[in-house]
Amino acid sequence: MPTQSNPNNKRKVLFILSVDTEEEFDWNGDFPQNTCNVENVQQIPKFQAFCESLGVRPTYLVDYPVANDIKAANILKNIAQTKNAEIGAHLHPWCNPPMEGANGERESHVVNLAPNLVRAKLQSLTSTIKRNIEVTPTVFRTGRWGTNEAVINITRGEGYDIDSSVYPYYINEDFSCENTPDKPYWPNLSSPNLAGPKCDIFELPITAGFNRSNFPFWDKVHRLLSSKFMDPLRLIGFAWKTNILRKIYLCPELSTTDDMIALTEAALTSENPVIHMYIHSSSLLPGRNEYTQNNGDEKRFYTSIADVVEHLANQNDVTFCTITEARDLLLEGFAGYTAPQID
Repeated sequence: MPTQSNPNNKRKVLFILSVDTEEEFDWNGDFPQNTCNVENVQQIPKFQAFCESLGVRPTYLVDYPVANDIKAANILKNIAQTKNAEIGAHLHPWCNPPMEGANGERESHVVNLAPNLVRAKLQSLTSTIKRNIEVTPTVFRTGRWGTNEAVINITRGEGYDIDSSVYPYYINEDFSCENTPDKPYWPNLSSPNLAGPKCDIFELPITAGFNRSNFPFWDKVHRLLSSKFMDPLRLIGFAWKTNILRKIYLCPELSTTDDMIALTEAALTSENPVIHMYIHSSSLLPGRNEYTQNNGDEKRFYTSIADVVEHLANQNDVTFCTITEARDLLLEGFAGYTAPQID
């Protein structure tokens, strides 16, 4: 069950920590296909104990190499049985059967695959999680973020009722989450980057935005300052260095503790009822990705998470919950929240 801190007439907020639970690899190198190392999963019991000490209830979004490794799957099965965490699904196209065609940068994004291939891969992933971890996942996140009409409807068709693939305020040449809501919402099934009518799947994005409230406005400013027209003036770098405007993602791999706290404060001022942090499981094992290279990095990683959580708990009335628990509370009208939708 969700856990709460002491209220004392503070702002009510839900806190989620989701973990992309996956193989280790060099993110600047090739995508591993047949030989995937999942040693980092051995660190999850330690991480789970750390989360429980803070009251946090993680959601582990598990990809195929982890679910297909019996030792790793047993670790997650044991954690799921405690009811102190949730197991969802995370689809890495390059190492999730069936394997077809290239595994380059473009194909690493689920949204760029043929719909029939996405469906086959998701069926393979879902059945492997059911068989080896002995849970039926209902929360889904694409590999490399993003969703579209085909993917959201395939996800629904395979029994998932919560998606967490939206990465607000991010765009590159392979996918876009530009102009998506930054709060939980009912997705438009024809264009899931937009809010739509109430349906059978709910979107719960991670927390992203700026160190100033009213994120949509500052996104426009940020895009202007980042434009090719403005590039010679180097205004976006000046805005960052002077702390006038920073785009921030609630991830200790990408952001400092101070920046994450600034983001959470701005999100709460913008009346976002959910603070949603995410990490990659490979960061739990030093030396397996670029973010935690040694034991010192690992210590800072844990400390950063704890500092953000403790700041939130000291300043707000926090309910710690899994992704599904957060969805349920929101639909019950948590803190008077009504999810954006278009009739």
